[in-house]
Amino acid sequence: MKKFALIVAGGSGKRMGAPISKQYLPVAGKPILMHTLERFRDAVPDVELILVIPPADFDFWESLILDYKFTIPHRLVGGGKSRFQSVKNGLDAINSEVGLVAIHDGVRPFVRHEVIRESFEVAEKTGSAIAVVPLKDSIRRLSDDGKSFFQERQYFRLVQTPQTFHLAKIKKAFQVPELVHFTDDATVYEHQGWQVTLISGNAENIKITTPEDMDFAEYLASKTGH
Repeated sequence: MKKFALIVAGGSGKRMGAPISKQYLPVAGKPILMHTLERFRDAVPDVELILVIPPADFDFWESLILDYKFTIPHRLVGGGKSRFQSVKNGLDAINSEVGLVAIHDGVRPFVRHEVIRESFEVAEKTGSAIAVVPLKDSIRRLSDDGKSFFQERQYFRLVQTPQTFHLAKIKKAFQVPELVHFTDDATVYEHQGWQVTLISGNAENIKITTPEDMDFAEYLASKTGH
């Protein structure tokens, strides 16, 4: 089946406190987004890459491509006011109902090749594949009256991306109005009454959000030869 990867990077990076959005900050000598695009191209060489960023950033991104001599083919799509809208814009830009699409946060540049490949393989068989990792810490649930309650952590998972789907089904799922509980693509898919399939992610597949994350990202890059 034809494979697409929707790399979504519509954030402003306010928590980073940097003069440019976090997705354009350099890690190991080049912008985070370039690392992420490379990961998908290297894992699945025939994947069609679609990068969703704010329309106001198009010229800046093109200048970065020239500055860093970045040659991996990809299409640009303008993002929306929310992640939901940005993903919907990206899906609408795919002129096909047949195939598989991996939706991935642009600021997760350390996803393993094996996770990307498995996400496509499992989604082809089951309709979806959501990367998750187990919790390491104990967790407690807070109630409205301020009390807390112990929870068995083995029944919970931390959700990452990629989240990969049959193209026709996820396109249908995104035809509904945006709801507050749509925290990721899996919740949009589930809203149709479909069960998602979980796969193992990788612990170093962090979402770079804060200055501390940038320090850790440089460490990970040095260890992985990114």
